[in-house]
Amino acid sequence: MADLATALEIDLKDAERAVETLERQFEDEKRGITVKRYGDHLRLETRAEYAPYVERMLQPVQRQSLSQTVMETLAVIAYRQPTTKGEVEQVRGVKCDYSVQSLLNKGLIKEVGRKEALGRPILYATTDKFLEHFGISDLRELPPLPDPQPVDKDDEPLTP
Repeated sequence: MADLATALEIDLKDAERAVETLERQFEDEKRGITVKRYGDHLRLETRAEYAPYVERMLQPVQRQSLSQTVMETLAVIAYRQPTTKGEVEQVRGVKCDYSVQSLLNKGLIKEVGRKEALGRPILYATTDKFLEHFGISDLRELPPLPDPQPVDKDDEPLTP
């Protein structure tokens, strides 16, 4: 938003009001585009109900999906951020060097500092590109984690 205000040579409050006006106008008039917020970034996007027609017209290249292991690593980072690679590995129970590097290369996570601990490991967090990829505008829109299921001693396997 600050970049928009600077480019338009107006103050931040005026830029925010202008964007809110556009959002309302586009919504009220059911325009073909909408204003979407992804963290601090704004983007004009096709209205969801028109997307199939635009996709059919443009025949876009399919976005490569993330592997199961990369998705698991990303989920741990998203819910525990900022977090270290070691903390992710502790949750997942396996090494995650490849997954973290892949997520960094795709721009879905970034280094956000170092933890004040032995060795000062790198802290990772998600990016605005992560929000955009999953179609959310804020981390509070992530689905809630399920409650951990209590282990019932009666559910232990029976031995013959």
